[in-house]
Amino acid sequence: MSSFLYYSIFILYSTFLYSIDGVLIRQFVRSGGKTENLSHLHFFFHDILGGKNPTSVRIIGPPNGTAAGFGSTMMIDNALTEEQDRASKLIGRAQGFYSVASQQADEFALLMVMNFVFVEGKYKGSSISILGRNPVLNDVREMPVVGGTGQFRFARGYALAHTVWFDANTGDAIVEYNVYVSES
Repeated sequence: MSSFLYYSIFILYSTFLYSIDGVLIRQFVRSGGKTENLSHLHFFFHDILGGKNPTSVRIIGPPNGTAAGFGSTMMIDNALTEEQDRASKLIGRAQGFYSVASQQADEFALLMVMNFVFVEGKYKGSSISILGRNPVLNDVREMPVVGGTGQFRFARGYALAHTVWFDANTGDAIVEYNVYVSES
């Protein structure tokens, strides 16, 4: 009986791994024969607050006037690139906003509301929507994927963010993203 149960569970939740154009695809076959693909996307997010052409601008300031104060909100249109270098191939844009959401003195957390809009490659014309808390002082932060468009319609998953470079003078940052998302 136990071998029958194990075999049944294996058949209902079998996982297959393969790669297409360097993107890891994990395919799940669930009961009823429905197939679901889980993709891993890797890219770099360039948050530029300083200079002549900032990609993040403050649209709402807190009552105390500090850029990092509770309530401060930045509208973004940040480049997403294949490599950490800003000059590497542009694959998309991060568009939306983030706000300082924590009043705690020992914590700095943002509310992230953004779409990763892809302009190149397999996912050109598709987007992934992120909505969640980003405790930026943590080495790796997890945020939920709450939807998407195109190939990511009805998407769900998660994004892992890791800051690889930060300039304390300007506030500019480069963040590495690993996104694991289901495709329709």
